[in-house]
Amino acid sequence: MGLLSNRVEKAEIQPGDHIYTWRAVYTYSHHGIYVGGNKVVHFTRKKDSSDMDSSFDSSDFSSMAPSTCPTFPDCGFKQPNSGVVLTCLDCFLDNGSLYCFEYGVPPSVFVAKLRGGTCTTAASDLPETVIHRAMYLLQIGFGNYDVFQNNCEDFALYCKTGLLTLDKAGPGKSGQASAFINVPLAAVLSSPFKLFMASPVGMATVTAGMYCAGRYMTDIGVRKDVIKIEVEDMAANLDLTDPEKNEVTEVALPAEPLLLPTENESPSSKRIC
Repeated sequence: MGLLSNRVEKAEIQPGDHIYTWRAVYTYSHHGIYVGGNKVVHFTRKKDSSDMDSSFDSSDFSSMAPSTCPTFPDCGFKQPNSGVVLTCLDCFLDNGSLYCFEYGVPPSVFVAKLRGGTCTTAASDLPETVIHRAMYLLQIGFGNYDVFQNNCEDFALYCKTGLLTLDKAGPGKSGQASAFINVPLAAVLSSPFKLFMASPVGMATVTAGMYCAGRYMTDIGVRKDVIKIEVEDMAANLDLTDPEKNEVTEVALPAEPLLLPTENESPSSKRIC
């Protein structure tokens, strides 16, 4: 992996890695947690949603139907009314390339990667902890999907770090969503500089600088409005309650995980993605 691309081969990823693939000709990326056994846990919009922003992830439903996967019978497993789904790696990629999200990168590297949603300055927890969070959320869900505040990247970031934002009305943790917001914001904030800069190059430099600064300030590893929350306490934080009974919905967790990494896929704490 380098500054220009985080692309990896399937043989390179390990259980607990945060992976992603680009959709719609690099318009946006879809994120998930590789849990071993050629399986990925990821967060998508529920099928019955008809919001205007559903186009961002409508293609992800092609990987959720068990009948369309000839390899794994449990591909597409999810709890009712939940957007967290377990699929095989091939269905997750949907013919796209595989990329590995980087953690613990220096600020200079973070800023150098102009495309949001590829890395963070935050450190990752141990792979075993990451997998436990992903499998637990597969059972209880991850709340309502929102493109800007609670999307697939937010899900993967939580699984890797255990961090959630305190301000639910503010921007989410997703670097990809922050990038979408910061582009027009940087253009607006840099407008006054037009009075002092006749050169288009100078104006572009100022705008790019503000964009990078905005991305860095909203990174989960830098923000001050985040808190570490145990996955077992997520039900209260994600408002996973029955609106009629006003009580938390109890979900029986399996005595054993649905899958385990194969012998040659033992999690490694040396990974940065």
